[in-house]
Amino acid sequence: MWNGTEDKIKVKITWIRHGMTQANGEHRYLGKTDEPLSETGIHLLQEKKKEYFSSPPEFLYTSPMKRCVQTAELLFERNPILIPEWKEMDFGQFEGKNYEELKDDPCYQKWIDSNGTLPFPGGESREQFIRRSMEGFDRMMSDILKRSEKNTGIQNDTDPRYLNSDRGTEIPVVTIVHGGTIMAVLSSLTGVEYFDFQVKNGEGYETVLEWIQGRWKITSLTKIGCEDSKSEHLQ
Repeated sequence: MWNGTEDKIKVKITWIRHGMTQANGEHRYLGKTDEPLSETGIHLLQEKKKEYFSSPPEFLYTSPMKRCVQTAELLFERNPILIPEWKEMDFGQFEGKNYEELKDDPCYQKWIDSNGTLPFPGGESREQFIRRSMEGFDRMMSDILKRSEKNTGIQNDTDPRYLNSDRGTEIPVVTIVHGGTIMAVLSSLTGVEYFDFQVKNGEGYETVLEWIQGRWKITSLTKIGCEDSKSEHLQ
């Protein structure tokens, strides 16, 4: 439950998809397999760090999977706070396979024809994954507010020190997550189509969130980490 403090702040969250792994490079479904970054993925992240990710956040959150934790440590040289609900989707029977290996599978064709809305055979449905991802989002937002209150020593939103704090009212946060997690959370918060938020490894979105009419709402969204970055202001 929110305590009234959140309507006095904005939270600037940068969502970054983890660096490339071997399976990513081979266009395989990579979900519950806890695969580390590939050498290529590490090199590409080092390049992106110079160009896009030089500013350290106040708070750093990640999925608990190796590829996300490694990305966070490489980009920001610190230990992240883990969000267990942000593990990647369970792809079931499709795990570890790519299109060439699946194209003649009738189950895969049914999944394609459903625009990805059918559950993965032996895995998760999109609805289950989105619900889990949003539980992780709520966990993070509660943690941000608790840590912010602890750091300032301010116990309620009527304290004038809160409104006049030198740290400002916009809290900088970075999350290192999976491509699916970005699609799940941002589509839920904006009402935009799930697949519209697809990004490549090392890319993501910069968002500003405000508490409006009883919920967190994205008011600004910018694609980052790529040449075609663009900004949108959402109402």
